Amino acid sequence: MGIAELSSSAQDYLKVIWDLQEWDKGPVQPTAVAERTGMKQSTVSGALGRLVDAGLVTHRPYGKVELTQTGRRYAVTMVRRHRLLETFLVQVLGYGWDEVHEEADSLEHAVSDKMVDRIDEYLGHPTADPHGDAIPSADGDLPDMPATSLLSEVPIGSKVCIQRVSDEDSDILRYLVRLGLVPGSILRVESRENKDGIAKFQVSTLAPAAPATSPTELGSNPATNLEAQNEDAQNVVDVDLKAADLIQVSMA
Repeated sequence: MGIAELSSSAQDYLKVIWDLQEWDKGPVQPTAVAERTGMKQSTVSGALGRLVDAGLVTHRPYGKVELTQTGRRYAVTMVRRHRLLETFLVQVLGYGWDEVHEEADSLEHAVSDKMVDRIDEYLGHPTADPHGDAIPSADGDLPDMPATSLLSEVPIGSKVCIQRVSDEDSDILRYLVRLGLVPGSILRVESRENKDGIAKFQVSTLAPAAPATSPTELGSNPATNLEAQNEDAQNVVDVDLKAADLIQVSMA
């Protein structure tokens, strides 16, 4: 069975499982798959059962979901398509980084591997998409990326660089752009407190993202442009907990 023989739904589930596993770095539970897809638990259970029968995932009742070797290969193919399409839409067609996720979700099922390879070549073989997510190579290899933690979990006083931002919530992406918090930005976590009953983090922007990693042009590894940034500039902003949970940072 080739990936073209899978239904769009099966392709989506494999990509979601990969995304969850990559983001959380832990076992993927069916409830997380249901939450990410917006499907009922019973619907997800049926879909997972079909993927198990096809030899693409392993899953025992009430247990975690894991990709098999074949399932991983297909998932990486879909992830590569999705992230290259997002990068193409931003860099070439002028989309905002908050607009591309759903577009790429639709297009990834229609494009051929040849078209994806041509897009990759045209873009100069980017290693990360506009949100900082690693783009697999045509062989399924992932580029080296720094170790990351959630912004919400780093100690007060830490100096960090934003590496990735989840693309699942367009409102939060627009909110982060307004704050100037995009991949490549260098921050210091100043404080953590409750304001108006909402947990918030106060961060100072030590260096904004360099021009090559702005939300409208992002597509290379955000860490490659740090030397071009001005660490004298500081801008103190409040970041709510929901947004901080969707930002992965590395120590700067």
